[in-house]
Amino acid sequence: MNRKLRLYTLENYLLNVAGRCADSLGFGVNYLSRQNRTWILTRLALEMRYMPANCDHIVFETWIESNNHMLSTRDFRIYMDNNGSRELIGCAKTVWAVLDLTKREVVNCFDDPAFADAVDGEVLDLPRMPRMLPITEPDGVVEHVIQYSDVDYNRHCNSCKYLENMLNACLPNFLTGPFRLDINYAKEVYLGDTLTTYYLEDKHFVQYAQKDVNAKTCCSARIAEL
Repeated sequence: MNRKLRLYTLENYLLNVAGRCADSLGFGVNYLSRQNRTWILTRLALEMRYMPANCDHIVFETWIESNNHMLSTRDFRIYMDNNGSRELIGCAKTVWAVLDLTKREVVNCFDDPAFADAVDGEVLDLPRMPRMLPITEPDGVVEHVIQYSDVDYNRHCNSCKYLENMLNACLPNFLTGPFRLDINYAKEVYLGDTLTTYYLEDKHFVQYAQKDVNAKTCCSARIAEL
């Protein structure tokens, strides 16, 4: 619409970079799938100075900050590449878990030799996710039935599709300038499930909560102007 990179597409780029890096280090989806396991994203914090435009060249730097308490923290820096000169335009912190596809439970596998020496240890200087209060009086409510195109190879709704549905429900008007996204994934949803997005709109932020038919929170997020 404004020739800028869409936010859920940027999230998809981050996930693809994380996957390619994990595969190159020997513990990606290709490795875990042999144990009927896979990576899932549980949290994402992202700050952007501005969003790239059509035909811009962006570069991602990524590393593992820590593997502990059944969670892996992978950080990112995002650069605009201007003929070899790089400008830092954003950074992100993602938290991952390993899901057993049979039990649909998170498992601790970081004692596996494949993860030895994988942690870089550098801590990205990004403020913690702010506390999100329950949305008791939403400004809007939008329902979406999970379709074939929403589901990924893990047989549940793709992480980026939650965000896409949120933005379709209420699109903040400050995504071209400095902003922050915080998103927390709490519960899987599957093909045919109804996902209801509740949103609260303020001048400087939009808060979202997505719930299933049993009113259980599946995903929550906040996009705020910086």
